[in-house]
This record gives sequence, C-alpha cells and structure tokens, in this order.
Amino acid sequence: MHAMTLPSFGGPEALVWAEVADLQPGAGDVLIDVAATSVNRADTLQRQGLYPPPAGTVPYPGLECSGRVAALGDGVSGWRVGDEVCALLAGGGYAERVVVPAGQLLPVPSGVDVVTAGGLPEVACTVWSNVVDVGRLRAGELFCVHGGASGVGTFAIQLARELGARVACTVGSPAKAERCRELGAEVVISYRSEDFVERLRAASGGRGADLILDIIGGAYLARNVAALAPDGRLVIIGMQGGRRAELDLSALMGRRGAVYATSLRYRPVAQKAAIVDGVRREVWPLVQAGRIRPVIDRVLRLQEAGEGHRVMEAGEHVGKVLLSRC
Repeated sequence: MHAMTLPSFGGPEALVWAEVADLQPGAGDVLIDVAATSVNRADTLQRQGLYPPPAGTVPYPGLECSGRVAALGDGVSGWRVGDEVCALLAGGGYAERVVVPAGQLLPVPSGVDVVTAGGLPEVACTVWSNVVDVGRLRAGELFCVHGGASGVGTFAIQLARELGARVACTVGSPAKAERCRELGAEVVISYRSEDFVERLRAASGGRGADLILDIIGGAYLARNVAALAPDGRLVIIGMQGGRRAELDLSALMGRRGAVYATSLRYRPVAQKAAIVDGVRREVWPLVQAGRIRPVIDRVLRLQEAGEGHRVMEAGEHVGKVLLSRC
C-alpha cells in the first residue's frame, strides 16, 4: 500500500507519497480502505517534528478518515466488510489503508457522502468531549470558541447552538465573521481589532462567558480568565499562542473558575471509545437531521497533502480541508 510518509521533518514538502508495509487488523481491530482524511493542526505539528504519534502508531499523519471496511479482526462484531464508516485515529489516516480499534468506528451519517465524512470524527469527538463532557455546557449559558472559522470552531458553534447556548466566537476577517454568523454565532469578535474580554462582558451584562474553548493557549490565558463569568470554565485544547503563561490564581479564585487542559490523541483506547459512543448517540442524530452540517473548505487529492498543510498554516480556510482518494 501507499501512504504520505515523513522521511524527514520540515515544511509541507517533507510529505512524500511512498510505498509502505501493508496492514492487517489485530484482535478487536478493523481494517479500512480509506476514501478520505483531513488536515488537522496536529498533522502540521507532526510534520514539523513537534507532535509525535503515540507509541505503536504508524508514523504517518492523519487523525481521522472515512472509507469502507476491508477486514475485521478477531472478536469484532456489529460491522461487516463493505460498510461505509468513518473513524477517530491516533495517526495513519494519510494512507490507502488504516487499522483502527473497533470502538473508534462510526457509521457514515445518512445524508453525508463518504468523502465528506472524512472530516467529521476528529472535530465531533473534540467538541463533544470538551464542550459537553468537560465543559458541561448548559442551555442559556454564554459559550465562546476561539478560532470560530476553524474545523473545530465551525462544529462547536453549531453544537453549542443546538444545546441552547448563546454562542460567541473570535475570527480574523469579515468574511469569516459572516460565515460564523450563518452557523449560529450571535457574538462575533475580530481578534485583530477588538478586545474579546470587553465584548464578552458587554454581551452578558458584565458577567462574562460561562465556557470558553481555547486553541491559543499561553498568549490568551490571562485574558481568558478575565473573560470568565462566575463559576466559568476555560478548556484549553491547543497551544498556537505558546505553551507557557502566568496564571493569576486570585483572579481565577475570585470567579470560582476552572481551567482544564485536554488532548484527544493520547487518551487510552477505552476513553476514546466512550467519547465515540457519546458522539454516535447524541451528535450523529443532529448531523443526520441536518441540524449540524460539515463545513468543508476544499477537497484535495491525498497526494496533495502538502498543499493542504500550506492552506491550513496560511489560515486561508473556513472549516475542514479534506484529502480524498476518490
């Protein structure tokens, strides 16, 4: 089989389409013929040598995929060869085939084609686990996601809206602001020209945001805490703005606030299976009903993964950049 390999770390040109060893499913695993995968921020970091895959994972990028079941490992039930599926991966999606634990498999939602489904598992599982499981978002609360036009952001806006929350987001351009409003964001803040702390307070009668989902990390920590409402929660899922910052404990305690820092890729298989199960039960019906829709910026060929990385790193996209074998 072939995969997008990384003979060395570097820029987008470091990705090389090459022949690699074929895969076979072990006990409890499923082998998938890949139809599509997507570009995630973690893939660009792995390409640079900054985010290695978990031990035992194939060494090429790809945190999600869609396709068709090619073979079942021992002990797998509930799936058949030929089923159209999508999957949450620890890596390896940039390939013709991938092996995944059966608990991380999802059916392609009705109404969604198999290529588009290649951009769903990672964002759905990330948003569900952090907004609902960790963040405990409730109807009527004010929710803010930084990077509203990203893959995670576009999905989070829609899910929070469906949960009955008021939705705010930060964006970098008027065009992206308009797209986020179309998805259900009530408060859209330009991070280039506006203070999101002031805007969130103004939108909430001075209280602030009940839940903030943050991809920036260090550079936003102090302002995120300042923007929290009493009993507010800050969930950090990215470090685009740095790994380190000073935390004012007095400010956090004064709000009875909580700061969580989470990741998905390195979680144990059982935890991932539990998240996938929650997504299948609670989120997939919303996707199938058209209440949440995948936001796809463009579809490139898998062999054009380097161009997909360039698009993401330039911030040119809204939603997901897909890589298709079809």
